Amino acid sequence: MEAATPLRTPVVRTVGDRLAVDGLVLGDECAVRLVREREQAGEDTVRAIVDAIAIGARVLDREAAGANAEFVRNEFEKVSKEVDAAFTERARQVAEQLQGKVDEVFGPESGHVTKALEKHFSDGSSTAVQNRVKEVVAEVMTKSREDLLRQFSSADGQNPLAEFKAATVRELQSANERQTKTMNALYGRLGDLQQELQALRDEREKQEEVAAERERGTAKGRDFEELVADALDEIAVAQGDDCDAVGDVPGSGGKRGDVVVAIEACKGPARGRIVFEAKDRRISKPEAMKQLDEALEHRDADYAVLVVPTDQEVPAKLRPLREYNGDKLVVVWNPDEDSRLALDLGYSLARARVLMARSESEGIDGAAVRDVVERALAGMEDVRKVKSSLTAAKTNIDRAAGTVDLISDRVREHLRAIDELVQAAEGEAAAAAARPDEPEQSELL
Repeated sequence: MEAATPLRTPVVRTVGDRLAVDGLVLGDECAVRLVREREQAGEDTVRAIVDAIAIGARVLDREAAGANAEFVRNEFEKVSKEVDAAFTERARQVAEQLQGKVDEVFGPESGHVTKALEKHFSDGSSTAVQNRVKEVVAEVMTKSREDLLRQFSSADGQNPLAEFKAATVRELQSANERQTKTMNALYGRLGDLQQELQALRDEREKQEEVAAERERGTAKGRDFEELVADALDEIAVAQGDDCDAVGDVPGSGGKRGDVVVAIEACKGPARGRIVFEAKDRRISKPEAMKQLDEALEHRDADYAVLVVPTDQEVPAKLRPLREYNGDKLVVVWNPDEDSRLALDLGYSLARARVLMARSESEGIDGAAVRDVVERALAGMEDVRKVKSSLTAAKTNIDRAAGTVDLISDRVREHLRAIDELVQAAEGEAAAAAARPDEPEQSELL
């Protein structure tokens, strides 16, 4: 700012925390223009001057602080360079001194540590640790070897193996005698087992031949359905009934049902019809009931019978010779067996049930028939129990034969082991007898 020629001497002073300006006239173009604009706008010109003074004071104060900071930074950089140079020189001196000491202690040629290691661990030094250890170990080993030679070469009580050798020879001789006796007893027992085994084998071969002959006699190229039809035809002829194999002949609605028996059809009009369904495989209970119901419908029958060859083919949760729904029955008949009792009983039971259904009009004593049927079923249950016992006995015989074979194999293994032990014992005894009482030095070593 440039001051104009004052009309009177300006005075600027501080009054407490205030600044007083008196008689100050400014000729600054920017300040004049700013005040003029405020004056023309009708604003407070004094406030504009106060703001200008305050802003200028702050700018001057900031520039003064920046100048001081620049001065401090320059001084600090100067001092840092001096300190860095001094520290670098001091570090170089310390490194040189440390390197000298390291070379003095660890130098590869004249260092104290190198000389000490060369003295105590060099192969060419007689006082080296490894050379002293080798000498001590060699000395101890030589002395121990000599002591062992003296101890084991003597035949008196100082030798700990003298009694052991004698006891070993005695024990081998005793074991040889025991093994000889045991082998003789085993050979005798083995002969008895072989005879029993041969007898069991002969018995099993006979049973297999009988079963094979029976299978050849019953098969003859026919299946289970044909065998059931032949057996039922024989039973029906004796009763005056008519039996027809209708497995391939369609009935009213289908071909379900393999054999149809017309009761007393040989003497006149049939008094009832029984349908037989032959199955050589197992089916479920619902499937069995479904097929029997279809057989009753397709063959216009009064009673249905399911015939299976063994107990394994009986449907689950069904029992042989037990009626179901009052018009169904399951019979187990194996064509390979000589007896036809189960099929006869099932046929008679079904025939009786059909005739009993007509008893009110034809005068049949239903109570008497039921009593006889119950007694027949009880007798059949006894037959089944006896057959189960016979089957279990045959199974036990076969199992015993297998056990005998297994025992024979084990006995043979034991005999081979005994032979090996005897041969080994005899070889050791012969070697012990061939050795002199005083063992050679090389053997003991």
